[in-house]
Amino acid sequence: MDNRELIESFSEFKSDKNIDRVTLMAILEEVFRTALKRKYGSDDNFDIIVNPDKGDLEIWRNRVVVADDELEDDNAEVSLTDAQKIEPDFEIGEDVSEEVKIMDLGRRAILSLGQNLRSRIMDHDNTILYKKFKDLVGDLVTGEIHHVRPNVVIIIDDEGNEMVMPKDQQIPSDYYRKGESIKAIIKDVELKGTKPQIILSRTEPKFLEKLFEQEIPEVYDGLITIKGVVRIPGEKAKVAVESYDDRIDPVGACVGMKGARIHGIVRELGNENIDVINFTNNLNLFITRAMSPAKIVKIDINEETKKADVWVIPEEVSKAIGRGGNNIRLAGQLVGYDIDVYRDVPQDEDVELKDFSDEIDEWIIDEFYKIGVDTAKSVINLSVEELARRTDLEEETIQKVKGILSAEFDD
Repeated sequence: MDNRELIESFSEFKSDKNIDRVTLMAILEEVFRTALKRKYGSDDNFDIIVNPDKGDLEIWRNRVVVADDELEDDNAEVSLTDAQKIEPDFEIGEDVSEEVKIMDLGRRAILSLGQNLRSRIMDHDNTILYKKFKDLVGDLVTGEIHHVRPNVVIIIDDEGNEMVMPKDQQIPSDYYRKGESIKAIIKDVELKGTKPQIILSRTEPKFLEKLFEQEIPEVYDGLITIKGVVRIPGEKAKVAVESYDDRIDPVGACVGMKGARIHGIVRELGNENIDVINFTNNLNLFITRAMSPAKIVKIDINEETKKADVWVIPEEVSKAIGRGGNNIRLAGQLVGYDIDVYRDVPQDEDVELKDFSDEIDEWIIDEFYKIGVDTAKSVINLSVEELARRTDLEEETIQKVKGILSAEFDD
C-alpha cells in the first residue's frame, strides 16, 4: 500500500464526519508528525507535503552528509557511504532529501495513526459542535425523544445530535414517549471531558417567550415586545407585553380570537394558565394588572424597600393570592416588588370567618362555627377565656386568631 492509498483510506472518515478535506489534511499532517516524533525522536528535519485536491501526502526526510566515522545523529545526519547509495555523486556537507514511505513507519505505527486520526477528528467535531450550540443558547429547537430515563430525557435533533433534558428542566405534568416530537430551548452547553453536552429546558421563562415568537406573528415581527415573563412551570405564568403601535392591542393579538393563539401555547405547556397583561411604566397600574384576576381597591408602595401592600375586598382575597400563593408570587416577580394582600373592610362592616381560610386553618374555623360564632367581630368581641371554655381550642390558638382578625379592622 503506497502513501496515496493509505491517505485515501483515512479520508473515508470525511464522509462520516462534519469536516472539510483541507481540515482533514491539516489533521493528517499533525497526526503523521506525531508518528515521526515517536519513531525518530524529532520531526524538525521532515517536510510533509499535503495535496488536498489529490488527496496525496508525501514525507521527506532531510539529512546532512557526514564522514562515516563522524556520524553522531542518524536522524539528522547520513553517512557518506549511505548517501552515495541514494545518489553516487553526493559529497560531505550536502543536504540529502529522501522520501519516507508510510509503510516504513511499521505496522504498529500505522495502527496508531488510525487511532490518533479518529481521536483528532472526534475532538475537531466536538469543538465545532460546542461552538455551534453555544451560539444557539436560548433558541427554540425541536427534536425526537430517543430515550426516557428516570432523571433525564435523551432527544435527537434532525442532524442526529444528542441533547439531554434533566428532570429539573421538565414540566412536571409532561409525559414523554419514545419517538414523539418535542420542543424546548437550549439552556446551556457543557463540556464533559471533550464531548459537549447540550442541555435543553422546558421550564425556563425563555421557553414561553420563544413559543410566543413562534405562535404570534406580531411578536416575531417585533410589533409586540415581551417585557417580562414569569412562570411556575405547568401551573401558572404571567406575560407582560407592549406595542409601540397604537393601532395594535398587544393583549388581544397575543390571546387571539376566542383565545385561539394562546390555546396552542397553553397545550404545549401542559395546560399552564397564562395571564397576558399590558406593560406600563406606571407602577401602581402595573401592579394592579399583574394581580389579575383580582380587583385591587388601593395600593401602598414603598420604593425604598421594594414592597407593595394591596387591599382587596374580602371576596377577592383568594383570587389575589391564587392557588398555593401562585398569583401573588408571580405578580411580585413580574413587577419586582414584594406584595402583601390585605382585606379592605369598612369599620362598620363584619366579615365571615370562612373568608379567612387562607390564614386560618379550616378546622379552627369549624370550631367557632360549632358554637355559632361565624364572623370576625363575633370572635373579637368574646374574651379568650370565654372562647376557650366553649370550644376545644387552646388559648394560644385563640389569641393568634383574634390577632389576625383584629388586623383587618385596624387603620
